[in-house]
Amino acid sequence: MSSRSSLLIIAVAAAWLGTAIACRSEPGTQAVAGAAAAPVSPLGPIPGPGTSTPEASNPYDGDATAAADGRKLFVRFNCSGCHGGRGGGGMGPSLRDPEWIYGSSDASIHDSIAQGRAHGMPAWGTKLPDDYMWKLTAYIKSLGTPDEPNPPQ
Repeated sequence: MSSRSSLLIIAVAAAWLGTAIACRSEPGTQAVAGAAAAPVSPLGPIPGPGTSTPEASNPYDGDATAAADGRKLFVRFNCSGCHGGRGGGGMGPSLRDPEWIYGSSDASIHDSIAQGRAHGMPAWGTKLPDDYMWKLTAYIKSLGTPDEPNPPQ
């Protein structure tokens, strides 16, 4: 066997071994060649039973003043550019209907605002205070209810 063939066999074996090691990394981490495994933060629901984590509760739940403040934030941050002026939908999904891809609980709405979602929803968690995101959540939860501030005519 020539030395060139031997080197090729060694290179293929090394590549296979590296792949095998990377595939055996801890769940919830990503293996990068030459680097320590980094934790992965999933977006959206995780399939399967998993473990239940306590849902965060909105400190402004049922607070009409906070919902009105949330309406002002909705306008100020141009949420209507995608979700429509009253959250009825446009380029982004309607926030008024009962069908929610990522869940309609306060915690799910807050997570959608904070983490963003695939196909266009930006992550605001590093740009907005948590207080603002909870007020936006209060406004979104009020849409289509008698408590909605400044409802469509």
